[in-house]
Amino acid sequence: MPLPLCYINLARDEERRARIESELRRLCLQGDRIDAVWWAGVPTAQQSALYSEALNRRQYYKPLVAGEKGCYASHLVAWQKLLDSTAPAMIVLEDDIRLDDRFLEVTDAIAQLEEPWDMVKLMGREHEKVRAHRPLTAGTELVEYRRIPSMTAGYVVSRSGAAKLLASRKPFGRPIDVDLRFWWENDLRILGVVPPVLILDDTSLVSSIGQKPPRLGVGAKWRKFRMKLRLTALNAWHQVRPPR
Repeated sequence: MPLPLCYINLARDEERRARIESELRRLCLQGDRIDAVWWAGVPTAQQSALYSEALNRRQYYKPLVAGEKGCYASHLVAWQKLLDSTAPAMIVLEDDIRLDDRFLEVTDAIAQLEEPWDMVKLMGREHEKVRAHRPLTAGTELVEYRRIPSMTAGYVVSRSGAAKLLASRKPFGRPIDVDLRFWWENDLRILGVVPPVLILDDTSLVSSIGQKPPRLGVGAKWRKFRMKLRLTALNAWHQVRPPR
């Protein structure tokens, strides 16, 4: 039985909804729409429970803009939806993607994996560096990344992954794609599919959930450099350290 699928979409973005639903119909797939979080519409008390300015100052190089907060909060809704169900895992898509014809075959193969996993990314950057790879389906491979790519346009999350993320990322202080790169903080096992089975469509060039971030000043650029250096060092250390 196929895994349940949900896609994140703002109520006002009817064109994006039509596109993603057309993609699902093309592959004879069904999906539930998750109403994307419009951050300005979240009550102040709830905003404080979801996003921590203090955590942001410790973890990241600049305050998050409303769109980044709303994006993260929308994925939190998706993870909770999985835990509220009886499904073993769930496919989570953003609404600015196109699906490869192998999408269902690949997600079915992910559902049958016997090894433990928390998340499998369905898209990464081109020429991603990997630590290990093995066949998943004819023409695709399951990979272990050297460094987790930052894209969250589409992934499969397991119950264990959703539970770990909800337990450790409320409140959050970094953008969701950056948080996932710090996988050792919540013991996430994140794998990927190569080649990707979805691509970004042209609507991805325009954000639908908030304003563009402001230009970085000298101080923010220095903090960003330190964060990236820390990410690189800790990622390398946790990949080679003995298991606990």
